Amino acid sequence: MLFVSLQMHSLLQVSYTSWFLDAFNYAIATNMDVLNLSIGGPDYLDLPFVEKVWELTANNIIMVSAIGNDGPLYGTLNNPADQSDVIGVGGIDYSDHIASFSSRGMSTWEIPHGYGRVKPDVVAYGREIMGSKISTGCKSLSGTSVASPVVAGVVCLLVSIVPQNKRRDILNPASMKQALVEGAAKLSGPNMYEQGAGRVDLLESYEILKNYQPRASIFPSILDYTDCPYSWPFCRQPLYAGAMPVIFNATILNGMGVIGYLESPPTWHPTDEEGNLLSIHFTYSEVIWPWTGYIALHMQIKEEGSQFNGVIEGNVTFNVFSPPAKGEVTRSSTCILHLKLKVIPTPPRAKRVLWDQFHSIKYPPGYIPRDSLDVRNDILDWHGDHLHTNFHIMFNMLRDAGYYIETLGSPLTCFDARQYGTLLMVDLEDEYFQEEIGKLRDDVAYTGLGLVVFGEWYNVDTMVKMRFFDDNTRSWWTPVTGGANVPALNDLLSSFGIAFGDKILNGDFTIDGEQSRYASGTDIVRFPRGGYVHSFPFLDSSESGATQNILLTSGMTKADSPILGLLEVNEGRIAVYGDSNCLDSSHMVTNCYWLLRKLLDFTSHGRKDPILFSKSVKLEAPLYQDDNQLPTRRTDVEFSAYSSVNGKELICRSDSRFEVWGTKGYSLQVRGRNRRLPGYPVIDLGRGLNSTVESFYSTRRTNLGGKNKGDSLGNKYLGFFYKDELDVPMLVPSHWFVPAVIAISGILLLSFWHIRQKRRRRRKSSVSGRLSNL
Repeated sequence: MLFVSLQMHSLLQVSYTSWFLDAFNYAIATNMDVLNLSIGGPDYLDLPFVEKVWELTANNIIMVSAIGNDGPLYGTLNNPADQSDVIGVGGIDYSDHIASFSSRGMSTWEIPHGYGRVKPDVVAYGREIMGSKISTGCKSLSGTSVASPVVAGVVCLLVSIVPQNKRRDILNPASMKQALVEGAAKLSGPNMYEQGAGRVDLLESYEILKNYQPRASIFPSILDYTDCPYSWPFCRQPLYAGAMPVIFNATILNGMGVIGYLESPPTWHPTDEEGNLLSIHFTYSEVIWPWTGYIALHMQIKEEGSQFNGVIEGNVTFNVFSPPAKGEVTRSSTCILHLKLKVIPTPPRAKRVLWDQFHSIKYPPGYIPRDSLDVRNDILDWHGDHLHTNFHIMFNMLRDAGYYIETLGSPLTCFDARQYGTLLMVDLEDEYFQEEIGKLRDDVAYTGLGLVVFGEWYNVDTMVKMRFFDDNTRSWWTPVTGGANVPALNDLLSSFGIAFGDKILNGDFTIDGEQSRYASGTDIVRFPRGGYVHSFPFLDSSESGATQNILLTSGMTKADSPILGLLEVNEGRIAVYGDSNCLDSSHMVTNCYWLLRKLLDFTSHGRKDPILFSKSVKLEAPLYQDDNQLPTRRTDVEFSAYSSVNGKELICRSDSRFEVWGTKGYSLQVRGRNRRLPGYPVIDLGRGLNSTVESFYSTRRTNLGGKNKGDSLGNKYLGFFYKDELDVPMLVPSHWFVPAVIAISGILLLSFWHIRQKRRRRRKSSVSGRLSNL
């Protein structure tokens, strides 16, 4: 048996992909059995590296890798430990507590359109482990780079118990991972994205492997909403009818062969009648290779379960088969995933918050810069920006406050605004379809949807200064946007007369006794008269940007800058704030959860905090900045390479409600389906997929042509904010309009003809009467 442990880097702790490719080729050429990798990074789209790892495991080499030392932050898994064919190892101390440095899941490959997988796979002792010095003697070592070789040693011991002549038939990356995760000891306290299956247990794994027969399985094999905190975040929020699908992503381990397939789609088998209230759609690997695949459950409660309160239990089953090797028969195995789900009656609208995940862009693939320019040791925004990664503390806070938070991984046309109190948009980097901009305007004005937006810094000069040369790719890297895509947000908010600027503001401020840190946030430069705007004295570091520390130096003075705005818009309410670092646990100095709760009180419930709505902050005249002074998009970046909007088709994906899958969403054309959407008129697709149909949700658009200061908030937004002449929803002509007009015209013409005929008869009778009298 050949075992090698790798930790390759220069004196500056820098590694190059080419070094690893050479080492991996050597491992394949020498028929290595086990390979440990005590190194990693966030770039799971480094395809030469990732594909070589696939080749390595496809050659039956068991790879063990450290999950990373970026804890306690979530969404910080390192590659290749985050790959399903690799055994990813986290660290614990001798008290079986998760080490603070150990990276947490979930995997972020699947975001924003899906949901991450459970990682790490197992944890092992990684704090204060005694090891040898380079010279002589021993020293204490800590890190997942220490825990990973511990598990690699366990794997080597397990390999040694299998007779040499049976190893190639039994041992492979999938069967070894099955033995480790099924034999692991689950720890009390940590959740599945902290500990995976639990602490590695050599003896239990030995018992599993001793009598092992090649088979397929699922990891995790159980999703139990009653098992908290292990099943966090699922156990924190029950299912209910009308919600966005809850996605659970599990890994398929195929110990029967390097390649496999599902014989047929998975099926749901409830244990009782109530289980039929659960509707599950499945997405899964078409080909299970190498050794592993995925199965994602998209779970919704049917409308008839809107008042159900209880537990739904049952099994998801499917069969996996692997093509036979020479002289073998086809291998087949049944996989079972047990579900135990908590269901409650649908909460009231005001308690439901929708989180926009679709418009978030992260690293990789693009250079998406950090949100706080005060942080120098982490230049990339790579933690996923998801409710269950770097916003997980905020998620827990909202749940504690009684809110139910759902995730939207599709465009804004793909949700029914009448079901939600507030749409929460935080730290977003992508563009917006024109259909999204129009629908959001209508949703706020006419359905009473609340809107809360947390922006970020955006300054082109600063982005240019953040450019650097990457030795690995031998190319210059430049940010494709700022902390948030302010020009796109300004387009989205333009209908409401709101816009962010390009300042980079830093400083401390206090509202109602709550002190907060404003870290590289932006300012508000447009806001309508009658709104409430809070301003504070901050440093503007946009001139120095990323090249200087954010400190008060000569030449830098504090000036009042607007950062928080609140506005009532017809039936809806809007709140905007220029910094998201106080919600993001990645580099948070102080949190502003208190502020978020007050904003949701306003947007969802209509409750006005007396401090936030003080008369002293009410605008008697609008804030306004000319168009040519607003932040502009970079013209030297091919943004469509990273965007889900630019150059893409507007379509509702598998993370939206089942009834709008594959369509353009509510109030827009439905592609490929002819059915009634809930609460909306029937849409006829008789003219084919290219027919254009708009529903009653479409509205007249106000003329946005005025450019000068006097007209912009007078003509553009007069109807909205001063309520002199509000636009109202109206039917828009579509393919049924012309036939309807013809039919009505025909009826009118026929009626007119009948009237004329009657008049002619009367005239004839009166003439004949007069002639007879003559």
